[in-house]
Amino acid sequence: MSGRAVGAGAATGESWLERFFHLRELGTNVRTELLAGVTTFMVMAYIIFVNPQILSAPDVPDKLAISAVTTATALVAGVMTIAMGLATNRAYAMAPGMGLNAVVAFQLMGALGLTAAEAMGVIVAEGLVITVLVLLGIRRYVMEAIPLELKQAISVGIGLFILFIGLVNGGIVVRDEATLVRLGDLNSVPVFVTGVGLLITLFLLARNVRGALLWGILLTTVVAMIARAVTGTDAFPPGVAQFPTQWIAVPDFSRIGDFSFGFFAKLGILTAILVVFSIMLADFFDTMGTLIGVGRQAGYLNERGELPQAQRALLVDSLGAVVGGACSASSATTYIESAAGIGVGGRSGLVSVVTGILFLLSMPFWPVVGIVPAQATAPALIVVGWMMMGVLSRAEAEAEGKPSRVQVGGIDFANIEVGLPVTMTMLMMPFTYSITDGIGAGFITWTLIKVFRGKFREVHPVLYVVSAAFVIYFLRHALGLVV
Repeated sequence: MSGRAVGAGAATGESWLERFFHLRELGTNVRTELLAGVTTFMVMAYIIFVNPQILSAPDVPDKLAISAVTTATALVAGVMTIAMGLATNRAYAMAPGMGLNAVVAFQLMGALGLTAAEAMGVIVAEGLVITVLVLLGIRRYVMEAIPLELKQAISVGIGLFILFIGLVNGGIVVRDEATLVRLGDLNSVPVFVTGVGLLITLFLLARNVRGALLWGILLTTVVAMIARAVTGTDAFPPGVAQFPTQWIAVPDFSRIGDFSFGFFAKLGILTAILVVFSIMLADFFDTMGTLIGVGRQAGYLNERGELPQAQRALLVDSLGAVVGGACSASSATTYIESAAGIGVGGRSGLVSVVTGILFLLSMPFWPVVGIVPAQATAPALIVVGWMMMGVLSRAEAEAEGKPSRVQVGGIDFANIEVGLPVTMTMLMMPFTYSITDGIGAGFITWTLIKVFRGKFREVHPVLYVVSAAFVIYFLRHALGLVV
């Protein structure tokens, strides 16, 4: 059979790449797939700069070295994107996800005081849970237990969280003892750099420039270097916003495999379980929305609007969390930016393989990432926060075959049953710097209001159990519980 297949391929003039990825069947060719792979990499490459900035933030007690995070980010993105392409033959790309990296840095390592290894252990744990759910085929059951509005609120809340971090990193919002936060010094060099960077990024986005976020980061870094040289400011750390002393170096694999499940002992069993559960939800729901949204554009969906063989993509995506945590890069997930390669004609897994190879080739360039100031990535965080508030919540609705309700006249905030729980979920995340607190507040509020109105049967049994657990979590200190 193998000999006949090869002979048939030769007879039709097909290359081995065309045969392996079924390019002719998908209506594409090698040249188009290569171009699409480069395009997807360009629009996703910003994560190589942003992820290390977040996981090595100055306020994080056990911050990770930029060299190690940059290497891990490129490695995980490369390996998982190639795996996705080979396993599914679809043009989906993966990388450490925005939102969860901030949760790792500011909630797990910051607020909860976990070590970097313990925080990554949380990510590995939630990835293992999702993988089991996918393998057992009960992922849909869990999705149905959570109301769509709360799932959308989780996406919006994480978006607000990321946007707020961008404003803080850029110096636009600063701490204040009297009012907690206030507007930063608009006359300072760092804020000037952030402002110029935001203008550059918005201009590139408005002009539909491919890789606008990446180009925005690079151009803003140049602005910061010029500003530092002209003003002589010491607002930037040594080596930052300065010409690099070297462009490439040996990749730093020192944090690969450095994770620990010691967070169970440090946090207590109940708190640890709820933290893992909360992060799992954030990592859980948007994946299917992204797969469906990108799949619709690529023509992958069947006549019922379903994604054939979705189990393969979901399994690779769930393993992305395990691999991302194990490599100290945070959870890897499927990117909505995969649509960029599809937009230029990409259709097969060859797109993903090309994108993954480019990520792997970027590992030695970590010294360049080290010169990028936080103010250069702040505009990207602001824009990505906005995108998460809109694109991902809309994709989640589409995945369930429902119209998006995060639009003008969408969610009825005047309806206490929906509006208040959604508001609690969205706002508690950035205000408490905790995705767990936001999800807990939303679940409890949703359940209580339904009960108060006598609508007991409209609450899924899973929601009752989880809400009760969150009540204990919030009151654990008052109750004298060490759990």
